[in-house]
Amino acid sequence: MFIDLLRSRRSIRKFEDRPVEPGKVDLLVEAALRSPASRGFNPWEFVVVTDPQILTRLSTAKPHGASFLAKAPLAVVVCVDPEKSDVWVEDAAIATTLLHLAATDLELGSCWIQLRKRDHDSSRTAGEYAAEVVGLPAGLIVSAIMAIGYPAHQPEPHPQTSLQRDKVHINRYGNNA
Repeated sequence: MFIDLLRSRRSIRKFEDRPVEPGKVDLLVEAALRSPASRGFNPWEFVVVTDPQILTRLSTAKPHGASFLAKAPLAVVVCVDPEKSDVWVEDAAIATTLLHLAATDLELGSCWIQLRKRDHDSSRTAGEYAAEVVGLPAGLIVSAIMAIGYPAHQPEPHPQTSLQRDKVHINRYGNNA
């Protein structure tokens, strides 16, 4: 059931030293391409990265929160053309979420590396740096990178008690469930 997939989903930052099989990579790509997008404009594009040198370069896209990518066997760089849709941020986020869930369903681990609105250094953004590393043409920008691989460890699911049920309101704000 889908709820079981959500319950088991965790962000994984440590991976086994083994590649993801081409058949699983194909399924991840299919999941991304089946991602819903506003009005079917599909402003996203994806760069699948398995080259260790490129993964290492991408792991330095931002000062914090990306270094683990250097040890991942696979990354999917989620790119968008902001001229194709006024809701490209949402469309990219949906595609990235589906990649994360598809990886979990395939018994892979994954972790979302947010690049939008993050700096690489004082002269350019993390997205600009990543776009240069993967050779994006002008007009495309990098929203996020999904690190993917076989988990080196499997954390326990978040317990039901960790759910913030106080953030659920019935009919009107303030009427908590």
